[in-house]
Amino acid sequence: MLLPIASTATVRATAARLIRRHRGALSVVLALHTLAAVAGLAGPALIGVIIDGVTGGTLVSAGIDTIALVLLAAIVAQALLTRFAQRQSMVLGEGVFASLREEFLATVARLPLSTVEAAGTGDLLARTTNDIQSVAQTVRFGVPRILVAGVTAVLTVVAAFVVNPAVAVGMFAGVPILVVATRWYLKRSGPGYQRQLASYATLGGAISETVDGVRTIEALSLAPAQRSKVDAALRERRESEWYTLWLRSWFFPMTDISFLLPVIVVLAWGAFLVGSGAASIGAVTAVALYAMQLVSPVDELISWLDEIQVGTTALSRIIGVADVPEDRHATGETPADEHVVASDVRYAYREGVEVLHGVSLDLAVGERLAIVGPSGSGKSTLGRLMAGITEPTSGRVTVGGVRLVDLPLDDLRSHVALVTQEHHVFVGTIADNLSLARPGAGRDELARALRVVDALRWVAAMPKGLDTVVGSGGVVLTPAQAQQLALARLVLLDPHTLILDEATSLLDPTAARDLERAMNRVLEGRTVVAIAHRLHTAHDADRIAVVRDGYVDELGSHDELVAAGGAYAELWASWHGGGR
Repeated sequence: MLLPIASTATVRATAARLIRRHRGALSVVLALHTLAAVAGLAGPALIGVIIDGVTGGTLVSAGIDTIALVLLAAIVAQALLTRFAQRQSMVLGEGVFASLREEFLATVARLPLSTVEAAGTGDLLARTTNDIQSVAQTVRFGVPRILVAGVTAVLTVVAAFVVNPAVAVGMFAGVPILVVATRWYLKRSGPGYQRQLASYATLGGAISETVDGVRTIEALSLAPAQRSKVDAALRERRESEWYTLWLRSWFFPMTDISFLLPVIVVLAWGAFLVGSGAASIGAVTAVALYAMQLVSPVDELISWLDEIQVGTTALSRIIGVADVPEDRHATGETPADEHVVASDVRYAYREGVEVLHGVSLDLAVGERLAIVGPSGSGKSTLGRLMAGITEPTSGRVTVGGVRLVDLPLDDLRSHVALVTQEHHVFVGTIADNLSLARPGAGRDELARALRVVDALRWVAAMPKGLDTVVGSGGVVLTPAQAQQLALARLVLLDPHTLILDEATSLLDPTAARDLERAMNRVLEGRTVVAIAHRLHTAHDADRIAVVRDGYVDELGSHDELVAAGGAYAELWASWHGGGR
């Protein structure tokens, strides 16, 4: 499953909205570029006047000097206007890109987690890196240069017609070739670049999965299969690149011909008109210079047309993220209490292949439930359903009689929260990282949360304490420290039900034990579901659910399950007998 791509109409609407938002700055940019283009058009016209004046004997040296000074003034004016116009263009580009980037990040932050997981990391990662970079290139440099080239091209043609309309007609000789070549190119380049950018996502996802799962790949001897997957992604990337390169190899030579033809036609046609007395040599020279001068802006427009195709395609992928449908719709129901119940829950990642088979769990308020079982038994899937991240294929998970997926996300997180063994340190201060869970929390509250998870001591030893910058470019935290920050966020979030999916697995057994004991003081009175791989967590729980092959095989207290002599008793004997 790939994330959606916005339609052409949506892309145009987004572009129009951004233009309206920045229309004041855009008007200034257009005005400056227009003035710069007008100043640049003085040269050919003045040269034509000089030629006609010299050949006709009507221009003396003093007049030539005057025209030369005017020409110099026009060049200086063009240079100054161009400098300020380009600066304003860059400012405009940065402003537009900042708006677009902020909107995109806000959209990504609101994406349903179930959709992101189904789509995989490769597609979203490609949109947040390669696609953002492509749009940045277009907005920062493409938009300003296109404005310059467009204004210059139009005014150059107007100036040529002012000099002599009959001669200026020859400037359009290359238009039929240019139109046919451009239509041919645009028809094929859009889908081609869509395929090319999608290949980035596929390759990025394949490589990312390989790196993240390298131990599993080695353990299960999956290297040949994974290598084949990466090779296939590389082939698709190469073939998509070759296709767009083939398009350019035909398109650009045709545009070069369309650029040269007008200059040749203007000179030939102009010579005929001079011979018939319909034009002067100076007029033909001026129009020919305008035709040559027109090559640069039109060539730039054509060159940026290729980049615009990439940028537009990337933009359609970026704003397409906003088209991801909600995975839940709040019904407005309010939970009657904090009682969490899973009733006959079934779940299948693929149709017809269930990983959970009719699981039912009734959690007493304030109960500690440990879920144990072998890898792949469905423990983490059950935890995600009980946290309301994903809706069961069938069955219900409720809090206070209301389905978790019927609650708004903000309300849901005030009831149930999930902490997994995965963690993330955001770029910013330690205080910023903690405040994500409770914006506006005071320093004392942050310190209390850190103390609960035994992290206050090492945070206080940091160069600036809570104000120490961590993450990329800052202090690098150990995996255990990063997980402690994640757990401290959970303390600040303060939900009544906690789902801990091997949340302390990155800590050594002694540290994990100390951390869990410290958390017990804060978790008193709360409902806790701990998905555990260390059985001391199960030993301390009120009840233990043993999950095997998607079923709850056993359910009871530690003493009851040990006395029953079943699967848990075997696990406990094996684990405890190993001296751990």
